[in-house]
Amino acid sequence: MEQKHPLPPFTLETALEKIQLAEDAWNSQDPERVSRAYTVDSEWRNRDQFVNGREEIVKFLSSKWQKEFNYKLKKEYWAHVDNRIAVRFEYEYQNKEGNWFRAYGNENWEFDENGLMRKRFASINDLAIKEEDRKLK
Repeated sequence: MEQKHPLPPFTLETALEKIQLAEDAWNSQDPERVSRAYTVDSEWRNRDQFVNGREEIVKFLSSKWQKEFNYKLKKEYWAHVDNRIAVRFEYEYQNKEGNWFRAYGNENWEFDENGLMRKRFASINDLAIKEEDRKLK
């Protein structure tokens, strides 16, 4: 049986660990690595897109990181209970024209008993920024 530690139910310590593991994986910009944290039939809502399963996650992230350069993400704990964690995040990236953006958002995560994320609901807003206004380097 595939497991991704730490496992639920989460304590504050294990929720923080899970968040850091997610941040590290996303900052690797490796779609395969990121996808292994999710169930094979994981459900996502990312902005206005719905993504289902690891195969679609890999396609989605591959496309994302072909358009978002110099990507840097920071996730922060918001709350947790049992098998759920809520985070706020911000990330910065540069588009192919060289313009910088900061994306802000909230995510609600639900995990199965093996510590794999089965649901991820993300609300995200982008803000154009000047390069000198970057916070995440």
